[in-house]
Amino acid sequence: MSTDVKGQRRALGRGLDALLPGPVASGSVERSVFLCAIEKIVPQKGQPRQYFDETELEELTASIREHGLIEPLVVRRGSPGSDRFEIIAGERRWRAAQRAGLHDVVVVVKDVSPKEAFELALIENVQRSDLNPIEVAEALDRLLREHGYTQEVLAERVGKDRSTITNVLRLLKLPTRIRSKVISRELSEGHARALLGAPDEKSMDDIAERAIRGKLPVRKVESLVRAAKERATAPAEEKPAGTDKPPAGKSASVRDLETRLTRRLGTKVEVRDQGGRGELGIAYSSLDELDRILALLDG
Repeated sequence: MSTDVKGQRRALGRGLDALLPGPVASGSVERSVFLCAIEKIVPQKGQPRQYFDETELEELTASIREHGLIEPLVVRRGSPGSDRFEIIAGERRWRAAQRAGLHDVVVVVKDVSPKEAFELALIENVQRSDLNPIEVAEALDRLLREHGYTQEVLAERVGKDRSTITNVLRLLKLPTRIRSKVISRELSEGHARALLGAPDEKSMDDIAERAIRGKLPVRKVESLVRAAKERATAPAEEKPAGTDKPPAGKSASVRDLETRLTRRLGTKVEVRDQGGRGELGIAYSSLDELDRILALLDG
């Protein structure tokens, strides 16, 4: 590896330090920090962050109206000699500044390639915890596919263990509808990782809905996934020879009642019926879940 490449890697590895402006030579025509008209700034094409929480954006807008934009935007020049700039870091601040009615914002200009700009944007967002887990996974996947990195090199570039990179990338195996629940924060990254172990998409959807509806902890979701896997791998019950009828047991109406109660309460319910009389068995894994079930019953 050449000295230049090693130096470049170290620079990117510094993360946020690499975004800060260096000294400007005396008499230099090119200014690295200045007040720029907001309409001359555009978002980075394909930047890592794709989703912006509306409430947080409004809070930032109110703060900027009162205090101004304290932190500058980090940008790159669109083309040599151009007066148009592309955002490397600070799109959320740029959006809020527009809403707040600002006409000019302070920018820090970095002389970097589009590839380096994307890497810096990813590093800045990850270090600030600004990206949701799906955005991080999509950004890392793009670096692997478009920039030709191995997972080892990528882990070094973003300052993460390779195992962390692998686990994050696994989130891209989730169906789109589950990813959207992670993006909206209805499910945490821990919930999402647990769901990856489900035997099929239907089980994954069912458990995800139960987790959201019952506000289940990750450990409970893991338990539900294990149970689903056990059911999926258990040998099917043998049917009586010469018949397609289900084996003797609970009637269809009792099984339907169990299904409806299970969906309603968000936990397994067993109906033990004998001639119109019997018992209900309601499962719970913690006192908190028991309180939740009792609240549903009281309602």
